[in-house]
This record gives sequence, structure tokens and C-alpha cells, in this order.
Amino acid sequence: MNIKREDVRNIAIIAHVDHGKTTLVDNLLKQSGVFRENQAVEERVMDSNDIERERGITILSKNTAVFYKDKKINIIDTPGHADFGGEVERVLKMVNGVILVVDAFEGPMPQTKFVLQKALELDLSVIVCINKIDRPEARPEEVIDEVLELLMDLDASDQQLDCPFVFASAKAGFAKRNLEDPEVDMSPLFETIIESIPAPEGDPDAHTQMLISTIDYNEYVGRIGIGKIDNGVVKVNQECVIVNHHDPDKMRRVKISKLYQFEGLNRKEVSEATVGDIVAVSGITELHIGDTLCSPEDPVAIPFQKISEPTIAMDFMVNDSPLAGTEGHYVTSRHIRDRLFRELNTDVSLRVEETDSPDCFKVSGRGELHLSVLIENMRREGFEFAVSKAEVLYRYNERNQKQEPMELAYIDVPEEFTRTIIQKLTSRKGELQGMSPTNGGYTRLEFSIPSRGLIGYRGEFLTDTKGNGIMNTIFDGYGPYKGDLSYRKTGSLIAYESGEAITYGLFNAQERGTLFIGPGEKVYGGMVIGQNPKSEDIEVNVCKTKKLTNTRSSSADEALKLVPKKQMSLEQCLDFIDTDELLEVTPSSLRIRKKILDPMLRKRASFKKNA
Repeated sequence: MNIKREDVRNIAIIAHVDHGKTTLVDNLLKQSGVFRENQAVEERVMDSNDIERERGITILSKNTAVFYKDKKINIIDTPGHADFGGEVERVLKMVNGVILVVDAFEGPMPQTKFVLQKALELDLSVIVCINKIDRPEARPEEVIDEVLELLMDLDASDQQLDCPFVFASAKAGFAKRNLEDPEVDMSPLFETIIESIPAPEGDPDAHTQMLISTIDYNEYVGRIGIGKIDNGVVKVNQECVIVNHHDPDKMRRVKISKLYQFEGLNRKEVSEATVGDIVAVSGITELHIGDTLCSPEDPVAIPFQKISEPTIAMDFMVNDSPLAGTEGHYVTSRHIRDRLFRELNTDVSLRVEETDSPDCFKVSGRGELHLSVLIENMRREGFEFAVSKAEVLYRYNERNQKQEPMELAYIDVPEEFTRTIIQKLTSRKGELQGMSPTNGGYTRLEFSIPSRGLIGYRGEFLTDTKGNGIMNTIFDGYGPYKGDLSYRKTGSLIAYESGEAITYGLFNAQERGTLFIGPGEKVYGGMVIGQNPKSEDIEVNVCKTKKLTNTRSSSADEALKLVPKKQMSLEQCLDFIDTDELLEVTPSSLRIRKKILDPMLRKRASFKKNA
């Protein structure tokens, strides 16, 4: 018999990037008494990964739980970037409702639409939280209308359209049901959760059924499966069977060795849990996202939507440059292979394939950010390797026509830059779909553009808009192939010989373009040391010293003025490299190089290509 667990609520917090989800969770944790009075608490306490803290973005969904008036509220903080959409899709299976956080100034953005659509498809209850209402330019009343319009566009049911609205400032730590109410604390939001989000229900006496929605990985206990118990009870030492909705042949007998529930930021070991609880189980090696843990007597898999396929791929390979092995701890193909396959333990949107070469692996993901986060993580762990230019993954329809991934790009720019942006994106096969004025002299442009048209464009976009533009993109399915596209209009400055860069050589080279290196840095023949404003590649000798005579002294070099080198971040390097180049990644350096280092062989290869 189905019962409702009135003492439990399961919710996910969904939103566009930077609309304040993680800060909101911080305040729900603080105000529910999770932390001691005198405990020092970091900002955005849920973003536990170093890269999440530095970039101010959430990459992995996180589970936590708070207590409010004898009710346990399980909260899942989800990422906002489209590249990590795979995380959002699967965690929604664990909850009965969502809090949709919308910025009181920006209003609904592309990712708001994406995450809300996923929630509505699963028929989840929605609470809309208009956040940042204390911003000077906030416009909460207009944003309410925009959210209702979005719900109507997404064919929300009457019940979903009738969703409650809460106004909040996550930073200031208050929420209220009406704009004119006093600003006290978060309790109006807690009350709305308990009133509007349905309690989980299921049959505690039925056979066990628990869908694994997230996988965590820990060096000590191995794989940890996280999911919600739909039916029955889960106990420590219980015999179970793993089945999978998309893989009917899968059936493995396993034993649960440890069981945890979430309390605040901690996992608490328990001996059993029942219907509606979100729990973590460990001790099962071959556990994957989408698996259902069942009683052996009645193994029935819970349906689970397939995770969206990757749209972009890069080659990860062993570094074979002249400086290989001098800076990294893990440099062999075995190290790189093990690390990439280990990433598959926790990242469902990633694919890793072996290639014809034992030293090269094809890694596919949801976007450039998705893959750059993996590269940055590996780099910090001491890996040294090389990566190729990101390429989109094409596919063919039934009539054997080539199709490519398309994106919707929403761009907010000051009015004076609109012409430049339209010109640039049109040259990258983009089609302008709409143009409308927004607040503060900004114009919003909507483009449909192939994913490859955006590869390498973000840095250029920031330069073109003097840092004032905002670009948001979202995957929009596959469309007909739009024709050839050249990624880069500029050429590379290539080092002619190996050695150490010297001021005199750099001084002569800087007249040819922008340099990426400074004096004293190691270089090798075929390494890209700068950017040539013209389209062709130029070889320069930066190791060249001045020939000394008895009338000229070396101290005259001190008068040479070098333009400061251009510091390139990982993203800028990935944007810059062309299809015949690689990025050499080590724990301490990022070097761009030609795939073929030898100038004669490189010329021969380009003749063959153009023949």
C-alpha cells in the first residue's frame, strides 16, 4: 500500500548560470541550524571543488539535507551551464519538485528554459524564486510576467502555471511571499516548500526499488551510488539485483555493504532507510547511473531517460614534444588512459574511445567548458599530455545527409556593438532570429548557429564588446551541415630553433605580431610563440643573440624595450589553436605547437592538403 512520507521533502534547485542557486542553498543551510553559532563557514559552501570555487560555477550536482519544523528537506544544488546539463537531467529523477531561481534583473535566460523544460517533462511541482530583489536595477514584477510567459511557451499544465512565487535575496538571507512584506529570514521559502512540494510516496512493504541517479567516487570505498528509494526498504548487508531499463540483459547480484543518509554537508551512516529517502550506498563495484537496485524476488527496472549525447570531441595524447616529461608526474599512455576511464565513473556525459594509436584517446563531451574543466583537473593532478583542437561530432540522417550540432546563442550587448557582432556571427554561419532592446541601453540578439561556429569565438567576443557583452548558448539539436568554415583569420609565429628565448630575438620578433612568451622561456622548433595578424604562419628565431664586436657591447641590449607578453589562459589557448596545432598541457606550462614540428615536413603536408 502506498504511503506518503509527510516528514520528508525532496527538491532540486535549478537556474541559469549565476542566478544565485548555490548562495541560496548556503542560507537555507545556515538558517536551518546546520552550522554551530560560532562556526566559520565559507561562501558558496556547496562548491567544494577548487575549480568551482575559482570560477564561481557549479560543475557537479551536490546533495545536502536540512531540517525545518520536524521535516527533513533533501536539497540538490545543480549546475547552470549547458555543458553540465547531463548532471541536471538525471538528478531530477530523485525529487518531487524544484525551486526555479530567476535573477530579478536578467529574468529567464536560455538555461532557465532548458532546466525548466526538463522539470515540466517529469511533471514536477515548481516554486519560482525571484532572487536578487535588492539589486538597484531589479524589476521583479516584469520578471514574473516573463516567467509565466515561459511556462506557457513550454506547455505547462494549469497546476504548474499556478505555481507559487517567492521573492528573495539569497545574499542578504531573506525571502518573502509578497514584495511589500518585511525582510526577515528564509522561513517564507521553507514554508512554501513544505506546502507546495508533494511528499514522496511509495510502498514500504513492497520489494525494494531504488534508481541510481548520481555516482560519486572515493579512493577508500570506491563507487558510491546516490538515489531515491521508490519502494520497499534498503538495509545494510541486503542482497540486491542490479537491472537497467536501457539494458534488459543486465542482471547482477550484489550486496550493500554501507548505507548513508545526508545531514547538512555530511553523510551519516545508517542501518536502513525507507521510501522517499535519498541515500548513498557503497560496496558495489559495477554500479552505473540509470541502474535500479531491486529485491532478487521481483527485479523491475525504473525507466530512466537517456543522457544527451556529446556534441564535441578532442584528442588527448601522450606529449611527444622536445620538452616532454620534464614537468609532469604522469606522462605515459597508461597513466592518461586510466585517468580518463576513471572520469567516466562520475561523468555520464563524457565518452572516451581508444583510437588506432595506443598513445591517443578520443574524448567527447557536451562543450568546450566541459572538456576544459577535465583538462584543468588533470593538469592539477600532475598529468602531462597534449590535446587537439575541439571538433564537432557530425551525424548522418536516414537519407545519408550530413548533420551538425546547432546552438541557440542569446547575446546581450550595448547598442554600439550590435553591427560588429551580427557581422562576426553571420560570417561563422549564424542566422539572426530576433533582435530586441533590453534595459540599460543593451540589445538582445538571438542567433541560430552551428556549434563549430562558436569554437574559439568567446575570447574574440569579449574583445569586440570591450568586456561588456554577455553570451549564453544552449544546444538546439542537429541541423543540416552549413558548409565549410575557417576557424582563424590570423597566423602563428613559430619558433625556428630550440633553446632559450633571448631579449634581442624577441625584440625582433615582436614587430611581426603579439608574443605569448617572454625572455628566459624554453622554446623548441615548431612551437607557436605568438600570433601573426596576417593569415600566414611565420618562422622567427627568438634564440638569436647579437653578434658582439669590439665597438658594440652586450649592455646595449638593456635599452631594448619588450612589449609585455600576452598571458594565455587554458580557455584562450583552446580557442586559439588551429586544426594543425596541439596544446601541450603540463602542471606548470601551456605551450601551443604545430602537430608537425619539422618545417620541411610541415610544408610538404600543407601542399598535399591543398593539392
